[in-house]
Amino acid sequence: MKKSDFYYELPEELIAQDPLLKRDDSRLMVLDRNTGAIKHDIFHNVTDYLNPGDLLVLNNTKVIPARLLGVKEDTGAAAELLLLKNKGNDVWECLVRPGKKLHPGAIVSFGDGRLKAEITGIAEEGNRLARFTYDGIWEEVLDSLGEMPLPPYITHKLKDRDRYQTVYAKYEGSAAAPTAGLHFTKELLDVIESKGVGIAYVTLHVGLGTFRPVKEENILEHHMHTEWYEVSKETADRINAVHRSGSGRVVCVGTTSCRTLEAAALKEHAISGVRTVQAAAGTGRDDPEWMIEPGSGETDIFIYPGYEFKMTDALITNFHLPESTLIMLVCAMGGYDNIMKAYKTAVAERYRFFSFGDAMFITGSISP
Repeated sequence: MKKSDFYYELPEELIAQDPLLKRDDSRLMVLDRNTGAIKHDIFHNVTDYLNPGDLLVLNNTKVIPARLLGVKEDTGAAAELLLLKNKGNDVWECLVRPGKKLHPGAIVSFGDGRLKAEITGIAEEGNRLARFTYDGIWEEVLDSLGEMPLPPYITHKLKDRDRYQTVYAKYEGSAAAPTAGLHFTKELLDVIESKGVGIAYVTLHVGLGTFRPVKEENILEHHMHTEWYEVSKETADRINAVHRSGSGRVVCVGTTSCRTLEAAALKEHAISGVRTVQAAAGTGRDDPEWMIEPGSGETDIFIYPGYEFKMTDALITNFHLPESTLIMLVCAMGGYDNIMKAYKTAVAERYRFFSFGDAMFITGSISP
């Protein structure tokens, strides 16, 4: 398939610049992937589309204030580092600006020298490796000097950094929020559980690889960056129990939760890459070979139309950028024609798009 197959027209004013006053007041489009039928609702009614016996899977990663604004020590020129991946021993892989000026040996100072970064090497895609020095506790220093790494299409300043964090965020490590989870409140999660719907958690630290633009017209040539994930034994057992019993659906909240489950379901955690994953598609989820196992690792799984899901039965997600790997995954789940029609409908109905925007529930049937 071609990148251009996933393009759609989006008026700029439909890109949500600010979160709503209340998280679960966002709109919800419910899509029946079997028939293409669409229903419009409000997110706090998502409980109407969840059934007793279903299992909701959430990504409990926590966004770190990964955007650091500083100056080059030798010239005083402005410099920016965006923390992508912790490499250990105070070394991080970073996206830097201006890239042409930050070569190995350059030192960037933040907060009048409270934090310094020395560029020590060049990583994949021109990213930099930076070694940080500071006094005190890293998390406290970063919290005081860093900013939330909002996507570039959000131009408004975030007034409350907690609004770019899910209410169940637990483990720090993401450079971007798992935005489908931003719609949930603690009260709504309590209502969901009281209905007999299970809630389980996975962790995938979201890197920029998830949002990296697809540059190649042939999407098979696109390379996904790796992201770290973990599936606990409790979560794996609960997912396998749902699948074995047939008592409900595994409903992933967000593309990151979905990618985590599908990656962990592969026969060996070391197997990754689009060609391997696509070749593995076709085995039914009821095959014991595809029961999910607990564990952690790196994944670069790339899901696009033609992929057969092993673990995910339904998906709650936001509306994604044209020609992105995220809309490709959503098309794999909902069906290409259904999703492109749904996006056209969302534009016509003036839905709010992207990180602070509205949500879509892709399911096998619409109820009630």
